Amino acid sequence: MEKEMLELTKRMVAVSSVNGTEGEKDIGIFIENYIRDIPYFREHPEFVIIQKLKNDKLERRNVFALLRGEKSESPNTVIFHGHTDTVGVEDYGNLKEYAFDTEKLERKLKDIELPKEVKEDLQSGEYLFGRGACDMKSGDAVFVVLLKHLAENVKQLSGNILLSLNPVEENLHTGIIEGIEVLESLREKYNLNYVLAINNDYTCPMYPGDKHQYIYTGVGGKVLPCFYIMGRETHVGQCFEGYDACTVAANLTSEINLNPAFCDEYKGEYSLPPVALKMKDLKEWYNVQTAKEAFVYFNYFVHDADMKMIVKKLSDAAVEAVNKTMSDANERYKKFCKLSKKEYKEISNEWSVMTYDELYMLAEKKCGGLREILADDTKKYLQEKKDKREIPIELIRKMTAIAEIYHPVAVLYFAAPYCPHNTLKDADEQTFSKIRMAVKEMEDETGLSYNICRFFPSLSDSSYLAVDDEENSTKLLEKNFPQMEQLYPLPFEKMRNLNIKAVNYGVYGKDAHKWTERLYIPYSFGVLPKLILKTLDNFL
Repeated sequence: MEKEMLELTKRMVAVSSVNGTEGEKDIGIFIENYIRDIPYFREHPEFVIIQKLKNDKLERRNVFALLRGEKSESPNTVIFHGHTDTVGVEDYGNLKEYAFDTEKLERKLKDIELPKEVKEDLQSGEYLFGRGACDMKSGDAVFVVLLKHLAENVKQLSGNILLSLNPVEENLHTGIIEGIEVLESLREKYNLNYVLAINNDYTCPMYPGDKHQYIYTGVGGKVLPCFYIMGRETHVGQCFEGYDACTVAANLTSEINLNPAFCDEYKGEYSLPPVALKMKDLKEWYNVQTAKEAFVYFNYFVHDADMKMIVKKLSDAAVEAVNKTMSDANERYKKFCKLSKKEYKEISNEWSVMTYDELYMLAEKKCGGLREILADDTKKYLQEKKDKREIPIELIRKMTAIAEIYHPVAVLYFAAPYCPHNTLKDADEQTFSKIRMAVKEMEDETGLSYNICRFFPSLSDSSYLAVDDEENSTKLLEKNFPQMEQLYPLPFEKMRNLNIKAVNYGVYGKDAHKWTERLYIPYSFGVLPKLILKTLDNFL
């Protein structure tokens, strides 16, 4: 199987499927054709399910394939799931045209200067270079070839395997979110019991010299907190008379960005700290007026914290930011007054901090039909292809006007994407035990050392197979996520009802999302498939 997995990976890499391009459709068609050519699925074409994404101009699709074991009838089902899109190739620079051709890229890399470790890996002949080789077409290839192998021996298989390969993972996770409908319908139609979902998203060394392999029994969540900041503009000739939105944004970024105080802990594992993803003022042209408005948002990983705690931490940070802005402004104004021999009078702090929900309630009191107005505006902005993270800015501007808020204010809201967190809990000891059993067998056979961790350290479609957040927490999110039902609808009830235990085994490689992305072949195609098969033996 190893050679077949390698060759299939090369063929899949050759199909450019950069997120947001027609290539995402092409890779779905390629995988569908490959699966339909497997004898089992030629005999059972009804077990290949293609779900085109709704209202998608790129015609992207989810590809599902159900293999029903014939050794003994059992509802128990293991899901193989992965994503089929990749990030772009701009990082390859002059090598961009070779990013999807693993063999040509390898030859070109031999002719250029490389970092020491990359060069050693290239010369070893044990690594496959190319966009998507590691993240995660190799993982998909492992699943597809295993499915083919299991289909050839279906009479020795108890239980079922459901393959789920999905597009749009690299930004909004639309594929898996819409795929929940198929998971639910197949469960009802064939009386399936989803005992485990295995994701094969890439794993990698966690620090220099790390020799461990990693198994993740869950995935961290992510929220995208955004702050719309409305100050008060002024002419540069009266610069101390304004309330500067940009300085508040800068102080807010300083307060939150990479701050370990925001790391979220569960059972001894800590999330990475928040990272600022965008910060800008909202002036559209040059003049000598200070910026009235600014905007900033952050990637915020979550392991266990509920939304009430997250909202409080972020609101407190905003209060700190506006207070520091005013403290610094007064200190500098005082020094200027001393230099210029003018009378100093303290600049009053007129700032307030509020959540989107608090603003909505103020505006609703003064405007009947506010919900319908915001829905109509959102529909219009979506038709105009406005960024989903910035549509709420327009809604907030409208509501501050309706609520007659003219003083400086910072408004906290959440935007897409939202990724729920989930992991195996103490009550899932039986599942833990079966995974540990398979891992121990591989350690004994290979001499490898595995670390079993609770949270996959990056974003994953596994987030949408179960929701650990309580309902009151997700309700608070929905209240502070402007027009969530239009901008990022999530079937929370269906996700909770499915409640599929999801783990990440993963191919092994280095430098995903970099031009030196590469897959370690011996583990990914030699060891990983055996680990998956042992896991199937324990669960089916």
